[in-house]
Amino acid sequence: MGKRRDGRLAAVQYLFAHDLHTKAPTDIERAGFWDLHSIKGQARDFAETLINGVLEHRDEIDVQIRDLVENYSFERLATVDRNVLRLAAYELAHNPDLPAPVILNEAIEVAKMLGGTESGSFVNGILHKIAQKFRPKSPEPSPSPPVP
Repeated sequence: MGKRRDGRLAAVQYLFAHDLHTKAPTDIERAGFWDLHSIKGQARDFAETLINGVLEHRDEIDVQIRDLVENYSFERLATVDRNVLRLAAYELAHNPDLPAPVILNEAIEVAKMLGGTESGSFVNGILHKIAQKFRPKSPEPSPSPPVP
């Protein structure tokens, strides 16, 4: 696996654990998380960037996801799925240099690896809606008028 995939996996695992805690994790708890995970260097730096970004923008990301989850309560989403969606939504909104299809494909793969049997297809459906919201396609150029 690549460094970015490793970073995304670690970020989702951290965010999953963060969701299960009722209080905000301390620096000591974060250090303990990294003691349990063997990723180092660029992958860890990337994971830290993702974690910090998602936590900083979590409320606004959650609103975006809540608006798109139809006939289902946001709180009832599987914790893995919810955090994969948060991570991808953060990347779509705050990492414009990375193409949306790359973000979606990575999120779907992470969901398949860490989530349940339906996680990949569920995340895929919601992420397409999120991508359209954060990265709408630019309008098609108008055809040039015919030259007389």
